[in-house]
Amino acid sequence: MPQYPDGVALSGMIEIKKFRIEAMDLSALDFLRHIPLFAHCTDEERVELAAAARELRVAKGTPLFRRGDPCEGMHVLVYGRVSIVVASKNGTEKVVELIQPGQSFGEAIMFLGGERYPVGAQTVEDALVLFLPANAIFAVLDRDPRFARRMLAGLSMRLHGLLRDVESYTLESASDRVVTYLLQQLGETTSGTVTLPVNKQLIASRLNLTPETFSRVLQRIVEQCDVVVSGREICISDRSRLAELLKSA
Repeated sequence: MPQYPDGVALSGMIEIKKFRIEAMDLSALDFLRHIPLFAHCTDEERVELAAAARELRVAKGTPLFRRGDPCEGMHVLVYGRVSIVVASKNGTEKVVELIQPGQSFGEAIMFLGGERYPVGAQTVEDALVLFLPANAIFAVLDRDPRFARRMLAGLSMRLHGLLRDVESYTLESASDRVVTYLLQQLGETTSGTVTLPVNKQLIASRLNLTPETFSRVLQRIVEQCDVVVSGREICISDRSRLAELLKSA
């Protein structure tokens, strides 16, 4: 997993799911203490940010901002999932990124000052999001170089991820993209069950595929690799057999 400076993980280092149960009893300050980006801020800085933060408890399918809206700060996802999307003139949406709990989004535009969002953001699950105004973030950045480095590291990792996406869309086949995605979700284990974090249509869009192409590729994988698909759960009995598809492409 990618790391921030000082060894702070971008996401996954915290038991964020417990917030779904306890969220009604927790404050913005409590959330910030458990978000990796703010782990090394001082108590005073977290209090300052929490005082300026707005808690957004939003239902699945709620737009957080749309393309063309003014950017006045950044967002941090506490729980749930958010899709970052680009919409075409005919209304078709392309998922650029899926935001996971613990991740921030919108800060790149915030640093440009007065710019409008070039993309939209929408919840794909019920979610809790913290909105942090730009002036509060800038005040902490002015005093805390470690916080600035962690934020720069997060932006750099996101840029690298986008570059990898462009490479994948340009050089890899549809089959390679799906196989690579499944292997990444499986991790280092030799077998196991991958649970898709969102529906297959969103996964397909994230991989720059049509839902029909994604389904056809998945069916070929089922036939060739003894993989079982049940809804969002994909049972992979042999990682090496799945990986062989990349070598044979």
